[in-house]
Amino acid sequence: MSDVVFTADFTSETQWVAGRSWAYPGGGPTNPADDKLDHLTADPAYSRSGTFRATRRADGLWDTGLLTTEGSAEGFTVRTGDRLDARVRLPVGVGAWPAIWTWRDGGNEVDVFEYHPDNPALLEFSNHVRPSGRDLRADAISPGGAVDLSVTFGRRSVVWSLNGKRVFADGRGVGVGWYASLIVNLSVSAGRYHPHPDAATTELSYTVESLVVHRTAHWPPGV
Repeated sequence: MSDVVFTADFTSETQWVAGRSWAYPGGGPTNPADDKLDHLTADPAYSRSGTFRATRRADGLWDTGLLTTEGSAEGFTVRTGDRLDARVRLPVGVGAWPAIWTWRDGGNEVDVFEYHPDNPALLEFSNHVRPSGRDLRADAISPGGAVDLSVTFGRRSVVWSLNGKRVFADGRGVGVGWYASLIVNLSVSAGRYHPHPDAATTELSYTVESLVVHRTAHWPPGV
């Protein structure tokens, strides 16, 4: 049995902080060393509806939406054994770099997913706590398509599911005492690893339709 311990309300200013994160140098607003054109903004139009937007700026950067539980009034963190379920509608435009991920104290990162429309049928799953990951190709993955993602942050294995089917168990896990804040955002690729947006593109977006975290009283056997 598990209990729902977190249901995302992106409009909530007690659940989420907008436009800054210590996953970015100095808390933001930019992170060029990570091949990002991001200029984080707290403008609610970029994140608070659950549609995460990016718009081109005159200086060559992009105003981008980011929400995090880090530093919020509620201070929610995921922890070992939790399961995160999310329904995501993927972006269409090349250069979009959406992600749901975790972060605390300079690390503790697990990427629920990353996506780049230049690889239209591929999702990226990564555990940076005990390094492992998988690039998953599937017919269900496409620009503009909706996917259901589920990740269990297991002690011995982080397990990813796509549309109700287990697709990757890393056999590494996050350990016993792990916990971290949530980040939901849309970055823009700068061109080193994935193409930057076309010159004619002025806006990018993707939508997180739901995000829920479940917690069990005891870890499931073997995780």
